[in-house]
Amino acid sequence: MTEVREKSPLTVVGIGADGWPGLSERAKEALLGADVVVGSPRQLAYLPAGMKSEPWPSPLLPGLDAFLAEREGRVCVLASGDPLLSGIGTTLIQRGYDVEVLPALSSATLARAKLGWSAEETEVVTVVGRAISRVNRVLTPGRKILVLGANAEDLLDLLKARGYGKSRVTALSDLGGPEERVGPGTLTVFAIEADGPALPLTGLPDDAFEHDGQLTKRDLRASALARLAPTPGELLWDVGAGAGSVGIEWSRIHPANRAIAIERSPERAARITRNAHALGVPELDVVIGAAPDALDGLTRPHAIFVGGGLTVPGLLDACLATGARIVAHGVTLESEQVLARAYGEHGGELIRVGVEQAAPLGGFTGWTPARAVTQWSKP
Repeated sequence: MTEVREKSPLTVVGIGADGWPGLSERAKEALLGADVVVGSPRQLAYLPAGMKSEPWPSPLLPGLDAFLAEREGRVCVLASGDPLLSGIGTTLIQRGYDVEVLPALSSATLARAKLGWSAEETEVVTVVGRAISRVNRVLTPGRKILVLGANAEDLLDLLKARGYGKSRVTALSDLGGPEERVGPGTLTVFAIEADGPALPLTGLPDDAFEHDGQLTKRDLRASALARLAPTPGELLWDVGAGAGSVGIEWSRIHPANRAIAIERSPERAARITRNAHALGVPELDVVIGAAPDALDGLTRPHAIFVGGGLTVPGLLDACLATGARIVAHGVTLESEQVLARAYGEHGGELIRVGVEQAAPLGGFTGWTPARAVTQWSKP
């Protein structure tokens, strides 16, 4: 990124489909007093004749900083609706600019008003510049969902694939403007009244994941996540991720949660990516490589789950060096010895988890034990 523009604050003005007449007096004053107004061609078309304006470079992000650095004086940036709802305002703030934001009503707010949906009962998902599979995370029977930036065909295909083909889907276009209508058009918002099979955010059944047997199963996954103690906005390393189940559930708990899955097998890494998309967390990052070397250069985590590779020299030490919360599982005598040493040196909690399932035994019912797992956790 080039040096951040320091000449004067950028004013970001939200504008709706009602154009110039719908702007507040303060927003109009900011635009009229600007030396240059920047925006998309569609947004700039709303301005009165004679105002100095320039369209953004294309593609936007690679050229954004250089473009703004070359603009002198007072710069106003136009954005659609609320500039901080998946908008340019968020991008500018994240890149370090001094920004004043003058928002308009967002498309989500206008859609809720049209439908009579309260903010409390409505989930808003943006797929602007993101994978549409993000919608999968919020699909729950009876839920009201607004999807911003989706392609109609892709959205309907996703709903059918997830068993939500019977959901009521309403397209709302040009909200707040003179051409507002129900149906696809410019800046369409899709309203979904979900109808399909229930799937919990956590405690997912094992068959929700595509796997080859390398899977942290539901009961052990629940125990691990309870001790990993996720809170919103935190980052997890899922080391030796297998099918990615722990990192995926961590990410599903809150949309701000992030996870990096580290897996040495390219085939399993590809499977993790498919599972992440199917379960609505496509932003999960998959790193192909063997730990501890594959951990070099990764963003420092808040928590780490080690599902495999405990006997690799230096792996647990590299995890401990981050200062993160750690949960590690071992199923062999060798990995148990590693965990016993870690417990002796660093404290924490060391438990052995055994799960048995009822199954037919002749004409009766008996218990079928799964392989016991040793779990070490360090807050």
